[in-house]
Amino acid sequence: QVQLVESGGGSVQPGGSLRLSCEASGFSVSAYWMYWVRQAPGKGLERVLGISSGGITANYLDSVEGRFTISRDDAKNTLYLQMNALKPEDTALYFCTSDHPAGPRGRGTQVTVSS
Repeated sequence: QVQLVESGGGSVQPGGSLRLSCEASGFSVSAYWMYWVRQAPGKGLERVLGISSGGITANYLDSVEGRFTISRDDAKNTLYLQMNALKPEDTALYFCTSDHPAGPRGRGTQVTVSS
């Protein structure tokens, strides 16, 4: 069964950091493009960052440039999102997704940035 499970969200103050994890099962994260997407309250889905099977990263949001980093651990079959210098506008439900034909998407992990 193809599955993605996100974790690591929480509540932080502006300027804080979080690292999100996305554990995959049923397929290898190293075989497909993997993405982090987010959905803020009352807004649509935004693709944030992606990483190719070859390890090339892509940034889809100018607002996270220099603050967010995507990576993966092939041995753990896990995708990560390191988020630094968090801002209130980063508050959202964060999901990981893949180009796997089954189109897996987890339930997401909530990130709340407020003082």
